[in-house]
Amino acid sequence: MNTPTPNISAAQPLIRQLDEAAVNRIAAGEVVERPASAVKELMENALDADARRVEVAYADGGKTLIRVTDDGCGMAPDQLPLALARHATSKIDGSDLLNIHSFGFRGEALPSLGAVGRLRIISRADGHDAAEIAVTGGQIGAVKPAALNAGTVVELRDLFHATPARLKFMRTDRVETQAIADTVKRLAMAEPRVGFTLRDVSDGGEGRVAFRAEAETGDLFDALHGRLRRILGADFADNALRIDATRDGLRMTGFAALPTYSRGSAVAQYLFVKGRPVRDRMLYGALRAAYQDVLARDRHPAAALFVDCDPVLVDVNVHPAKAEVRFRDPGIARGLIVSGLRHALAEAGHRASSTVATAALGAFRTEPSGGRVYQMDRPSAQARSAAYQAQAPGFSDMPQAWSARVEDTAPTPEDADAAALPLGAARAQIHENYIVAQTETGLVIVDQHAAHERLVYERLKRQMAETGIAAQALLIPEIVELSETDCALLHAHAADLATLGLSIEPFGPATIAVRETPAILGTVNAAALLCDILDELHDAGDSFTVEARIDAILSRVACHGSVRSGRRMSADEMNALLREMERTPQSGQCNHGRPTYVELPLADIDRLFGRT
Repeated sequence: MNTPTPNISAAQPLIRQLDEAAVNRIAAGEVVERPASAVKELMENALDADARRVEVAYADGGKTLIRVTDDGCGMAPDQLPLALARHATSKIDGSDLLNIHSFGFRGEALPSLGAVGRLRIISRADGHDAAEIAVTGGQIGAVKPAALNAGTVVELRDLFHATPARLKFMRTDRVETQAIADTVKRLAMAEPRVGFTLRDVSDGGEGRVAFRAEAETGDLFDALHGRLRRILGADFADNALRIDATRDGLRMTGFAALPTYSRGSAVAQYLFVKGRPVRDRMLYGALRAAYQDVLARDRHPAAALFVDCDPVLVDVNVHPAKAEVRFRDPGIARGLIVSGLRHALAEAGHRASSTVATAALGAFRTEPSGGRVYQMDRPSAQARSAAYQAQAPGFSDMPQAWSARVEDTAPTPEDADAAALPLGAARAQIHENYIVAQTETGLVIVDQHAAHERLVYERLKRQMAETGIAAQALLIPEIVELSETDCALLHAHAADLATLGLSIEPFGPATIAVRETPAILGTVNAAALLCDILDELHDAGDSFTVEARIDAILSRVACHGSVRSGRRMSADEMNALLREMERTPQSGQCNHGRPTYVELPLADIDRLFGRT
């Protein structure tokens, strides 16, 4: 029994040529998904026109008005009608779709916006008078004289008025406004030497400035650092590591936060390829893999990374919104991110997050209980010193139940040298768990168990790297049935898996035989392990599952083999721990991503006691 197809009439179907207006509205649906999409396209046009200042104004979440003003090169009057023609562009000549150096290149943005809204363009090029042109629902008007000093103003009103069904899929004004702000901030990160202003004119008039970023000065990293401080905040800027790595024609620059500065979600991850903001699963997977050894599972790194290369090495014409890219060799790009970030994190060494110290100082700070004390009311330094000496008890008089010990503080040459080191010289142990060390500029509080856990973990990893990962041969190979596609994918990565102690071989067109598993994992469910690996291969293009599981085993071994909380340590043991922390990469956090120490500057401590 034949069931009629509901999408086609019962009569003989006829092939029709759609009119230009319908074609434009269909194409616009791919380019303009929401108001933020229109903002992105118009801002990219402004940046391609070499604008130094870009202002974006919107009303009602961009549904009733979007206006983008720039001071770029502008357009001549005779070019305005051509700018509204589909696939007309000044960015490329069409001879080479891989050698693209601009944001836009398809010539679809302005025609698409004109097909679904009321669009007006005012522009003035050097040596020409200003002119304007309007288009409503795809109907282009005549070019008219206008008044404008320089640059271009593109005004889009009543978005989707020609396709009212699309308005039903719009979110609330607040959500659409947030999407517009996110778009502006991402492009502002990509162009730190351009000034940006975002203005909400929903209530009319000049409106309210929602975001402003002045053009930054300095070299590449100084300008970017200043822009990231403005957008992501001072905490990120203070705890960010400078990234500059190259690999096989690709270069990665930017800033990545220390592991101790992490987020509860991936909202602070920004990736750019050739200056273009992208949301690529492979790149995000590489970022996650770079931090997998230093962050807890429920924490996410924060980073703004820029990958640059010859345009022929990356294809940006694979997504209607240009949000995804395709590298000629994805493994090189993935390896660049993983190795570049891990190298930067290792070089950071003992550097801790400033937010940890800020939180600690905030916990110490108390509200004043009395009136303000002026400097003239304070006792002199000599009087305070005499009072302290008179009131200070001897530690021999303290009850033995107190779990705090202060080492002999008589200065020695070794102490002077140790105090100049990053983690200073050990002075005390508190509650048999925390080491207090003195530095030249303040003090450091170390969690002895967390610190030693990281040291043991790194030592175990070095030993494994030197001797390799032992494989446990299975007495009876485990046979796992999969799809032919999945089998082929596993075979392509068989050599990499073998280096991690997992040996597989084909056992038919849709079957895998597991011969060996990593010995350190003990008894392994091979089918579940292969499924996990396949999920990661499909998601990120590479698998860190086996390596992650081995690292998790080493982490547990290190945890149980470390100095336990409650153990008393001598001064020599505490100083030895501090020195080894200074020599060990990533010693600023334990295996679970928690900080191993807090550094409190003396100036901040003085402020706690009103000594400023």
